[in-house]
Amino acid sequence: MKHLLIALSCAMAALSAAAQSTPPDDALYRALGGTPGLTKLMADFVPRLAADPRIGEFFKETKLSELQKQLVDQFCVVSGGSCVYEGETMKNSHAEMKIRKADFNALVEVLQESMDRQGIPFSVQ
Repeated sequence: MKHLLIALSCAMAALSAAAQSTPPDDALYRALGGTPGLTKLMADFVPRLAADPRIGEFFKETKLSELQKQLVDQFCVVSGGSCVYEGETMKNSHAEMKIRKADFNALVEVLQESMDRQGIPFSVQ
C-alpha cells in the first residue's frame, strides 16, 4: 500500500522498539477498546483523513478500506494487542511523500477529533 498513516511513523517506530525490548503490556490496547474499539476508531478516522482539505491529497490513490485494516492492525500491535501487522514499514511507505510538519500536525488533529468522537479519554490519547 502506497500511502499509510503519515503522522504516526516516528511514534510507531519508537513504540515498536520499546515493545521489542519489554514484555508486552496490553493496558493501552484495552483502554482503546481492543480490536473492536480500534476498528470503530479507524472507521471514523480514515474517512475524515481522506476528506481533510489539508492532507486528503496524500490519500487520493489509497484504497481506504485497506488503509483502515492496516491501521487497526498497526495500532493493535503498538498498543500491546496480539495482532500481526503485515504492511509496509513506515519508512518505506512515506519515503517519497515530502511530508511537512504541518501535514503531520493536521493528521494528529484529525486523529484526536476521531478519538474524542469515540469517547477515548485524553489520558489514553
